Amino acid sequence: MEKKLGLSALTALIISSMIGAGVFSLPQNMASVAGPMALLTGWAITGIGILFLAFTMLLITRLRPDLDGGIFSYAREGFGELLGFCSAWGYWVCALVTNLAYLVILFSAFSFFTDTPGSRIFGDGNTWQALIAASCLLWAVHALVLRGAHTATTINKIVTLAKLLPLGGFIILAIPAFQMDIFNFDFSGTELKTPVWQQVKDTMSITLWVFIGVEGAVVVSGRAKNRKDVGHATLLAVLCALSVYVSITLLSLGVVPRAELALMRNPSMAAVMVKVVGPIGEMLIAAGLIVSVCGAWLSWTIMAAEIPFLVARQGSFPKIFATQNRHNFPAASLWLTNIILQIALIFIWLTGSNYNTLLPIASEMILVPYFLVGAFLFKIALKQQRWPLILVACGACLYGLWLIYAAGLIHLLFSVILYVPGLLVFLYARQQHANQKPLNISEKAFICLLVLATGPAIWCT
Repeated sequence: MEKKLGLSALTALIISSMIGAGVFSLPQNMASVAGPMALLTGWAITGIGILFLAFTMLLITRLRPDLDGGIFSYAREGFGELLGFCSAWGYWVCALVTNLAYLVILFSAFSFFTDTPGSRIFGDGNTWQALIAASCLLWAVHALVLRGAHTATTINKIVTLAKLLPLGGFIILAIPAFQMDIFNFDFSGTELKTPVWQQVKDTMSITLWVFIGVEGAVVVSGRAKNRKDVGHATLLAVLCALSVYVSITLLSLGVVPRAELALMRNPSMAAVMVKVVGPIGEMLIAAGLIVSVCGAWLSWTIMAAEIPFLVARQGSFPKIFATQNRHNFPAASLWLTNIILQIALIFIWLTGSNYNTLLPIASEMILVPYFLVGAFLFKIALKQQRWPLILVACGACLYGLWLIYAAGLIHLLFSVILYVPGLLVFLYARQQHANQKPLNISEKAFICLLVLATGPAIWCT
C-alpha cells in the first residue's frame, strides 16, 4: 500500500523545491538589475502577490477537495480541457528547465573545489566533465525516485533541514557585517541608468524564479494524508522562504556595494561570505549550495514526473504515461522526463549555456499556470458571491497579470514557441482516449491563433 505524505513531508517538499539554486545567486542577480529602493519595492510586490497565490491554493483545496491533479486540474475544471492542458504543459516545461538549471549550477558549485586558475574542470557547469558527472547523477536519482515518492520525500526532509543551516548561518553572520552607508549608497540605482519602475519590473523574473515550487504540495495532493495539510504546508513554506530571500538580498547590499555585487560570479553568496568570514566562506556556501540543489532537484524530479501522469489520467496526455510501477510511482513519466533532460544536458555542453540562460525560460513558462489558479478561484467566488474569496482571487489575478506585463512581449512570444509542440501531444492524446468531448469553436480558434503566433515569435526571438 502507498504511504501517504504528512504535513512535515509536504512542507519540506515545498521549501526544498523553492529554496534551491536561486537563493545562492540572489545577491548578484538582484544587484545587476536594481538598486535598494527598487529591490524593496519589488520584494514588497512579490511578497504580497505570492501570499495571495498561496492563500488562493489553500482556499481551493478546501472548496474543491476533489481536485487532486495539481494546479492544472484547476485550469481544466474552470476553463476547459485545452487550457487545462496548456497549464500542465507550461508547468511541465518549467519543471524540465528548472531541473536542468539545477544540474548546471550544481556542478558550477563543484568547481569551487576542483578548478584552479590553470585547470578548468567543471567551470560554469557546462564542460564535458560536467556533462558526464551530471548524467551519472541524473540516472542515480532516477533509480532512487523509482522506489516511490515516500522514499524520496523522507530523504528530502533531511536534506531540507541541512540546506537551511548554511542559509541561516549566512544571515546570522551578515547582520553584524551590515553597514547602512553601503546599503544607502546610490539608493535609487542611478548608476544603472534605468528608471526605478523599470528596475522593479526587471526584478520580477528573479523573484518569481525563487518562488517557483510554491505549488509543490498541490501537485502531489493526491498523495497527502490529510487534504487540509496541503494548504497549511503551502502557507508555512511561503512565509519561511520569503523571510530567507528578503534577508539575504538586503543584507548582501549592506556588506558589498551594489556595483561590485553585480559583477560577482554566481553563486554570488559565496563571494559575499568571503567578505564576512574570509576564504573559508566560499567553501561553506558552495557546500551549502550543493546540498540545497540536490534537495530541490529531488523535489522537482518528483513533481516533473507527476505532471504527465496526472494529465494522462485526465485524457490529455498519451495513455502510456498514466501507468505506475509496483511502488505506485509513474515510471513511464519519469523516463520521459529524464531522457529529455539527458538530451538537454548535451545541448548545454554544445552551446555553452549557463544557469543565467535558463532562469528566465522557467519563469516565463509558469506565468500562465499561476494566473489560471487565481482566475479559477475568482470564478468560484463570483458564483458563490463570497466577497472575501473574491478579494483573494483578485489579488492573485492581479499578481499574475503584473508578472505577465513585467515579462515583456519578447519573453511571451518565446513561450509561445514552447507551447506549440504541446498542441501536437494534446491532439495525439485525444485520439487515444475514448469518449472525449469535441473541441468547441473557441478552443479551435485558440489553437489556430497559437500556431499562427509562432511565425512572429520565431522572427522576434
